[in-house]
Amino acid sequence: MKKLFYIILFLLGAAGVQPTFSQIERIEPPNWWVGFRQDTLQLLVKAEGLSGYVPAIEQEGVRLIRASKGDSPNYLFLDLVIAKDAQPGTFDIEFVPERGKKLVFSYELKQRERSAEDFDGFDSSDVIYLITPDRFANGDPQNDIVKTLKETDIDRSHDYKRHGGDIQGIIRHLDYIEDMGFTAIWSCPLLTNDMYQSSYHGYAMTDFYEVDPRFGTLEDYKKLSAEAAKKGIKLVMDQVANHCGSEHWWMKDLPFADWINFQKNHELGNEAIRTNHKRTVNQDIYASKSDQRLMEEGWFVSAMPDLNQNNTFMAKYIIQNSIWWVETAQLSGIRQDTYPYPNKEFMSDWAKAIMDEYPNFNIVGEEWSTNPLLIGYWQQGAKNADGYESNLPTTMDFAMQTILVQALTQDENWNTGLIRLYEGLANDFYYPDPKSILFFGDNHDMSRIHTQLDLDVDLTKMAMAYVLSVPRIPQVYYGTEILMEDSEKPGDHGLIRSDFPGGWDGDTVNAFTGEGLSPEQKDMQSYLKKILNYRKGASVVHSGKTKHFGPHEGIYALFRYNDEETLLLVMNKNTASVELSVDRFAEMDIEGKTARNIIADESSTIGEKLIVQPKSALLLSIKN
Repeated sequence: MKKLFYIILFLLGAAGVQPTFSQIERIEPPNWWVGFRQDTLQLLVKAEGLSGYVPAIEQEGVRLIRASKGDSPNYLFLDLVIAKDAQPGTFDIEFVPERGKKLVFSYELKQRERSAEDFDGFDSSDVIYLITPDRFANGDPQNDIVKTLKETDIDRSHDYKRHGGDIQGIIRHLDYIEDMGFTAIWSCPLLTNDMYQSSYHGYAMTDFYEVDPRFGTLEDYKKLSAEAAKKGIKLVMDQVANHCGSEHWWMKDLPFADWINFQKNHELGNEAIRTNHKRTVNQDIYASKSDQRLMEEGWFVSAMPDLNQNNTFMAKYIIQNSIWWVETAQLSGIRQDTYPYPNKEFMSDWAKAIMDEYPNFNIVGEEWSTNPLLIGYWQQGAKNADGYESNLPTTMDFAMQTILVQALTQDENWNTGLIRLYEGLANDFYYPDPKSILFFGDNHDMSRIHTQLDLDVDLTKMAMAYVLSVPRIPQVYYGTEILMEDSEKPGDHGLIRSDFPGGWDGDTVNAFTGEGLSPEQKDMQSYLKKILNYRKGASVVHSGKTKHFGPHEGIYALFRYNDEETLLLVMNKNTASVELSVDRFAEMDIEGKTARNIIADESSTIGEKLIVQPKSALLLSIKN
């Protein structure tokens, strides 16, 4: 049989026909849409020996203007123009070799489900619930193990192995999320991470267009978006423009010699050259070129190759991938990981491309800095000395998060304790739009807020009352509502991302129903639920003005106000109750008005003094 095969090959060759056994391995994006503002599309196409083929398209409204070869012979990049009046449907892309059989791929242009203006981004009227999906709830045990992937272990007793949480688990508990009062979900990445170990966290993507089958399917993700939308819950996607996983499919055949940073070093088999994490080089007028290069081009970790956004094909690939997911999953926002690490000019172009297409959308970038100057630099509209415009609407307030913990754990003095909050919030003069900054007590990369506050329930309540009251977009990490903590190994990522009790069949404790929770946990859950559901309809918190009064003797008072309502937050760090004279707040004109205690759900008339319970936050809604 083998001999006959080679005879056929010889005869075909003698006849001048070169047999081809190639097929199209990938076209990315896998589909596109008509009706975008931007009328160009670049397709990455991969097939064995593809650079020897000539592509052709004959379709009304679609024009092939350029075909570019990669350095690898197995890639072509096709630049298309899609006319404004192009119709949805499928068309053939033909790849014709010099000799032999042509390859044909049927490509689809879809009709958009809604207009660009209807993509409403998250904002200060929302509270975002951050979920690590592998650790939240297992809605479909059938997808726990996928034998075709490299990591097949399921072990809930191991902090760094997969536990089985998935998209269906989130869908199943949307009622809980809605009932608590959250209005948006940010899930850690759900794309395929076909890595040998620690694939659960999702930040080492090996396919930018595929939902990890251990989390579910693309249809599951679209269902999550649709079902959440029915409940008024927005969906924010966690994306990574800086790096991929070392097992990404293209790492075995890189399209260009500069597709990733320090590519030659990688191809020689050398140890990865890692970033120096000197994020200040993006602003530092004294930064050396070597520091700048290592920061931008160094790999985040050895298992995460750094993508080279200076390669124009890579840049286009990342931008189109983001837009594809917005349109496919009908997103309300993107959270962009490790924002200062890629090329900053590219990140400006990336954000602009998305916001130009979706003018009411939102993007939040992660800048893990405790320096407000660095945080403010990345927000659009900042008056930066170097003229840099980020086009990024929202950045993350790690500075205030740090200050919040310090304020609640330090002794009260002229320069420590609550004065830190007072002075920290005063930095808002620097930000172009303070209410569009994301604020949080903790997240998936740091010790839980309850741990940071030494497992003090009262302080944890005070912290969350503050997070939910100030002019910011609040984010709450799953489990904060039931005092989840990591005190056994503070800062350990696997422990920080512990399982949410009740998310697995057979759990003896169920936080979704309250079964098995301690009285303290139930009380905390009720506490947050009351504030969240009040906040959901409180325009005074969403967009009201802010005024605060300097802390005095362990008391700090902050007001949010508009024409209809005043919200008063009083934080008392003392271990005794305090009678607070209302005279000090005379300019707010609250004496004699009716106030509702949001936590106690009781109304009373404000007299000359307010009584604030020990180690607590008083929240009063006062109708003007």
